[in-house]
Amino acid sequence: MKLPGIAWIRVCLRRLLWGILKFCSRQVRDGDLRKPAILFSPHPDDETLGCGGTIIRKRNAGAKLKIVFMTDGSSSHRRFISEPELKAIRTQEALSACGVLGVKKEDVIFLDFKDQQLKQFEKEAGHRVATILSEQACEEIFIPYARDNTPDHDATNAIVVAAVKALRKNAVIYEYPIWFWHHWPWTSFSFSRRRGILGQLRASAFGWLGLIKNFRCSVPIREVLERKRLALRQHESQMIRLLPNVQWPILNDVSNGEFLQCFFQDSEVFRKREFF
Repeated sequence: MKLPGIAWIRVCLRRLLWGILKFCSRQVRDGDLRKPAILFSPHPDDETLGCGGTIIRKRNAGAKLKIVFMTDGSSSHRRFISEPELKAIRTQEALSACGVLGVKKEDVIFLDFKDQQLKQFEKEAGHRVATILSEQACEEIFIPYARDNTPDHDATNAIVVAAVKALRKNAVIYEYPIWFWHHWPWTSFSFSRRRGILGQLRASAFGWLGLIKNFRCSVPIREVLERKRLALRQHESQMIRLLPNVQWPILNDVSNGEFLQCFFQDSEVFRKREFF
């Protein structure tokens, strides 16, 4: 079936941008995959979406790796289910996903700050993150991209970077994009009266430039893509409608599944920052 003109242009742009991104980025060396790391995830599922393939490859290489969940994920579906019940569900989902990724239960840490309110607990979270960084040996740290433009994601980035600087810790930080992908042409164009068409196109153009400029590091994950998919399926509350006959939102609803497709390319890309 022949694609409509606008859709065809978007597909071509997406392929072109991904090709440029791959050409401009440098693959992580096999030796780096063996380095111990800590991954900070704002919510259960961000670890798999942004870094699932990288986690698998690092664990396959023998790297020691811990995953820290900053918030309890209790607010994502609070219209349909109580927050304590959802918290328990998402905690178990996170442990199941981590198991598929190759991370043992004892290497998973839950800080349990309130979902969507991490910024309000920035000081306390900073102390707890600093303690983890002081007690756990790591050479690499994974955090959400600084411009992900989602409160808990941005707060996670700021909290961890501040702790690294305060501790004067020697480490390489890899920033992974999540909601940064949610713009045209990676997902379909949606009209906003506030921005207007030209404003949205301008924002998308800056997004493309930022992607190419900042994300210069990549990890090939083609061989572990199916295992990454399996790990994401463990986050059932985000992948299937747990309650029938309600408008239970799932990840595949975002831009008709186009958003989710962004995480199953043949590489995961990162913004690399070094602190020495």
